[in-house]
Amino acid sequence: MTDTPQTTRVQKERTGEVISDKMTKTIVVRVERRVTHPRFKKIVTRYSKHYAHDESEQASVGDTVRIRETRPLSRMKRWTLVEVVQKAPAIAAVAAS
Repeated sequence: MTDTPQTTRVQKERTGEVISDKMTKTIVVRVERRVTHPRFKKIVTRYSKHYAHDESEQASVGDTVRIRETRPLSRMKRWTLVEVVQKAPAIAAVAAS
């Protein structure tokens, strides 16, 4: 019997800002990437939205988070929350007063 080597799939990781946490155990993360325009050679900022699973609901709007690609969890969720890199400044308390 021969041992076959286990191949591990490299999972993509992205860092972005939470723009919505209104759904249960789901956050919407906006990921920014900077690319060169093919014709004008100017640096252009492109954004993409990813729906990510947040099991403990620890991320809130404005937080910077790291997400990792995973198996499909629902119709739109293909990412899961790894960690909250930076919490957003607490401006909700200031706005309420």
